[in-house]
Amino acid sequence: MKLSMQTTSATTLEEFLKLPETKPASEYIDGKIYQKPMPEGKHSTLQIELASAINQAGKAKKLAYAFTELRCTFAGRSIVPDIAVFEWQRIPLDKDGQIANRFEIAPDWTIEILSPEQSANKVIRKIIFCLKNGTKLGYLVDADDESITVFQPNQLPEVKEKQDILPVLNVLQNWQLTVEDVFNWLSFT
Repeated sequence: MKLSMQTTSATTLEEFLKLPETKPASEYIDGKIYQKPMPEGKHSTLQIELASAINQAGKAKKLAYAFTELRCTFAGRSIVPDIAVFEWQRIPLDKDGQIANRFEIAPDWTIEILSPEQSANKVIRKIIFCLKNGTKLGYLVDADDESITVFQPNQLPEVKEKQDILPVLNVLQNWQLTVEDVFNWLSFT
């Protein structure tokens, strides 16, 4: 599925944010509105399992938390990463100390899972935009070839496969995850 551009009268970020939410989510990038593709089986499974694994490693000790399909609005864009991970102390709170509804900062770690027929370059541009605005780590997960491209600030991307250990946020330094661990979640036999 490809990101589809919607026709709408919204021309500013403020106007976009007043529009009703769509399913799947729409994103505001460079003055245009794009609707994300509907997740399919592999995408959905990887999204749930990876977010759950990150939360299992980070939630109990209040180190980090992974959100699925969370709208993040910052630097003139409003994007919805498949998984947005925030270090615990950066999670926005409201005046009552509860989690805020609006996240107006870049995630610490952004994870995108490539959908069939989705433009890899559009997704890569979104990850790079996050890195330029404070994100510390990005993954592009490709279920078709069972690889994960890792993006870090001021470094060339690295394609990780099979037994390669994936980098994680520094706050999760005692947790290890391999590419094979991730793609083993797709096996239901």
